Amino acid sequence: MLFLAAYAVPIIEPQVPQWVHTTCEWIIAVTWVSFGIDYAARLVLAEHKGKWFWSNLPSLIILIIPILRPLRLLRLVTLLTVLNRSSMHSLRQRVAVYASGAVVLLVFCGALAVTEAERGKPGSSIENFMDGLWWSAVTITTVGYGDTYPVTHTGRFVAIALMVGGIALLGIVSGMLASWMVEQINDPDHHHHKKTEARIMSDELTRLAEMHAEGTLTDEEFASAKARIINSEPQPVTESQ
Repeated sequence: MLFLAAYAVPIIEPQVPQWVHTTCEWIIAVTWVSFGIDYAARLVLAEHKGKWFWSNLPSLIILIIPILRPLRLLRLVTLLTVLNRSSMHSLRQRVAVYASGAVVLLVFCGALAVTEAERGKPGSSIENFMDGLWWSAVTITTVGYGDTYPVTHTGRFVAIALMVGGIALLGIVSGMLASWMVEQINDPDHHHHKKTEARIMSDELTRLAEMHAEGTLTDEEFASAKARIINSEPQPVTESQ
């Protein structure tokens, strides 16, 4: 989060005082060194170092290639698992929190990355953070108006990542919405059916009680019919019974 703040401030407001720029640069440098120490420590502590190295190769590439630095921000998505463990009782709730958080982070980080890459470049239509935010939003939703677009290789790389992420998240949201709609359609019918059964059972028991009080049913017949209805085997009770 500290790295995100230091990375974002100079991009969102490039006219901030020089001391703010310097502070942000120092924070980025310190956090980047921390990332390096973290990587080295995990490599040393790994039981199978060769396997760990190859499985974490993207982390090393992001660490040593400055142009890929914005991808480090995507690790913030893993923090959403904390929310998934607290007060989330259904799978749909967990998916909703994760998808919503991922969308916000991807749009915001994508806007930062593309603004940094495109600002001041010849032919670029993305000159400030609001341009980058608009472009990021229409790209991740696969709308793509075409009024703003990246002209640098870095910007296009960010665009590819956002397109892939957008398609995946749209699939998750669509599936979650379809599941919710099916549940909403089925639940009222299910509850209505249960209420209807309960009402029928109550009516039948009331009729049995009245007939027993009138002497139409003997004690044995009343007990047998009552047990049959309670055991979910309701039979129409006629006057002959």
